[in-house]
Amino acid sequence: MMERWALESVGSDGTLGAGERQARGRGDTVGSGAEILVKALEREQVEVIFCYPGGANLEILDQLRDSSIRMVLTRHEQGAAHEASGYGRVSGRPGVCLATSGPGATNLVTGLAAASMDSVPLIAITGQVGTGMVGTDAFQEVDVTGITDPITKHNYLVRHPEDVAKTVKEAFYIAGSGRPGPVLLDIPRDVAQAETGVTTAGEIDLRGYKPNLRGHQGQIKQVLRLLADAARPVVIAGGGVLCAGAWPEMLRLAEGQRLPIANTLMGLGSVPLDHALALGMMGVHGLAPANLAVQSADLLIALGTRFSDRMSCNTEGFAPAAKIIHIDVDPAEIGKNVRADVPLVGDLKIVLGQILAKLEPGRPAGGAAGRDSWLAEIAEWKKIPHDPGPVRPDRLSAPAVIEALAAALPPQAIVATDVGQHQMWAAQRLRHRRPRGFISSGGLGAMGYGIPAAIGAQLACPRDLVVVVTGDGSFQMGLPELGTAKERRLPVKILLLNNDYLGMVKQLQDFYCDHRYAAVAFSDNPDFGALAAAYGADYFLAADQAALSLALPAFLAAPGLAVLEARVAPEENVYPMVLAGQNLDQMIGR
Repeated sequence: MMERWALESVGSDGTLGAGERQARGRGDTVGSGAEILVKALEREQVEVIFCYPGGANLEILDQLRDSSIRMVLTRHEQGAAHEASGYGRVSGRPGVCLATSGPGATNLVTGLAAASMDSVPLIAITGQVGTGMVGTDAFQEVDVTGITDPITKHNYLVRHPEDVAKTVKEAFYIAGSGRPGPVLLDIPRDVAQAETGVTTAGEIDLRGYKPNLRGHQGQIKQVLRLLADAARPVVIAGGGVLCAGAWPEMLRLAEGQRLPIANTLMGLGSVPLDHALALGMMGVHGLAPANLAVQSADLLIALGTRFSDRMSCNTEGFAPAAKIIHIDVDPAEIGKNVRADVPLVGDLKIVLGQILAKLEPGRPAGGAAGRDSWLAEIAEWKKIPHDPGPVRPDRLSAPAVIEALAAALPPQAIVATDVGQHQMWAAQRLRHRRPRGFISSGGLGAMGYGIPAAIGAQLACPRDLVVVVTGDGSFQMGLPELGTAKERRLPVKILLLNNDYLGMVKQLQDFYCDHRYAAVAFSDNPDFGALAAAYGADYFLAADQAALSLALPAFLAAPGLAVLEARVAPEENVYPMVLAGQNLDQMIGR
């Protein structure tokens, strides 16, 4: 148990109470709220904090200045949140961001919502006006705990300096345990200034928050029984597999029992796309083998997935012949969107370990003949070619660009994407050989995510190649953070697919608005080469296959920040595509 002093609280004017003055006279430890905050972050082994300054977080910044924690000055608070997200996604540890009160706090909201929907561990710290001014509509005051209540796993308004250390410890525990997510700490300026002797936290005991980690033995027996009877089983690997670090256990189960694996967007990377059992991404823009297998299965083993509308499409017609085993650490997700015949709550790494322990090593639980037939049918589906789309002599094919990138990337490369057609092409066609190596805004679908998320990933993995796949719309949303990359000398590589359109919205207008385009054409895009030069980035341009063949290797080998603009055909759409109200196997353009 860490030592803790029980002293009088600080007065509203921020002065020491009698207990603190007495403690200081004895030579005991006393610190300001800001100092205690930074020391608590150091105890949590925080290496980097993505921050933007303001009047309400001055004391925190001042303490960080002399800390072991590196401050990364971002160009926008939303960028700070996305950078913390990218850091958390690849490292598995909570990323940390810091903003001031008012607009600084509200600028974090999109990043917090994205982290919440994608189960990313993240700690957001906001400065706040003094406690005596909270609720008075003071300058740059906003009720950030009220605003973020629906989009954080938990949040705190820290009213007393003696609560700072305990709150930080609780926040990191909540953010990283169970289903990961963002936690916000709102710290009034007088709390940051005031001094107290309570500088460390004791043991955490959060009544009402006890994530269930081990699976129920009775439910595990049902899993084994269904697996033994299944002739056409499919594993659906969601983002929870990556959150829990459970990909080794999943692969052991799949390889031992000969189970094909379909991925959700968030689960990409849990199995390499070139693995014999990999089906690729399922969903609205899922690959034919994945969608057809899921719809034809007699058993689905769903691991760490929300069964969102983008993956299941028409829930009434979803996997009509399948029994569904749904394993997730968050009980609220089980049965929420799709029925679960066997609900199983627990940490995936632990639960899969429990299942593996009950299986006879090396012997499939089901009939071998049935599995052979099933895998042979899937092998035929895998021969269905991608639709290449129209080809223009003056523009590249976007899928072909992604295929070229996939062939050139080393296995340990990290890829971040923005949101749009390029995101789906990257999800479909990259090899995804590195767990936690594909970073994308899945649930919220936030444009402007890719560049800052890549910055966070590069800082978490400084020796690895980090590539952004973005479009001309998303690039301009994430553009300010090129200043952060420049200042930190980060060698992020940005592949910009420029079709002079907001391509995904244009595609939706093709199908749902009878090709009536509204507010999707960029009639006068900026000179992206000049923008790259302004930020000190190497710039490469490719408008045909010959130019791409020369530019791509040089782009990936560039020693610093680099941008490759690939001019692609605006007519191309992402296929396959499942239209609204259709089932997964009713794809067009497959």
